[in-house]
Amino acid sequence: MQRHLRQSFLLWGVLVIYSSGCAPVALTLFGVGAGVTTGTAVSYTLDGIAYRTFTASLPQVETATLAALDQMGIKVESNEKTDQGKAIKGRGVDRQIEVELEMVSSKTTRIRTVAKDGVFFKDRATATEIIMQTERVLSQA
Repeated sequence: MQRHLRQSFLLWGVLVIYSSGCAPVALTLFGVGAGVTTGTAVSYTLDGIAYRTFTASLPQVETATLAALDQMGIKVESNEKTDQGKAIKGRGVDRQIEVELEMVSSKTTRIRTVAKDGVFFKDRATATEIIMQTERVLSQA
């Protein structure tokens, strides 16, 4: 009887943990691992920001990113120089797009993308697609 009671509490505890806030974190970490193992080479922060480093100069990645955004039908609203590189802002039908390009070296650039869906939500799929389309444009150059 005591063993059965202990097992019930253990099962209940696991269910509480997974139904509280830990499940989304576990699923996010699983998703990050799955993305890396399937060859997308895109990494994510826990809050939905996608990033990747390309072996290409900042101007090359900027040109490819702008072409990718155009092909995706995302209107570029601003393209400004920053201390580390470039900040590109755009808009889709119901998404705010932010792309940051950071020069790591003269031949290496890090891209960081955020697709905001309202105030609280981020669209990781769209952020990833921007990076994937940028990679496609770079590979055709």
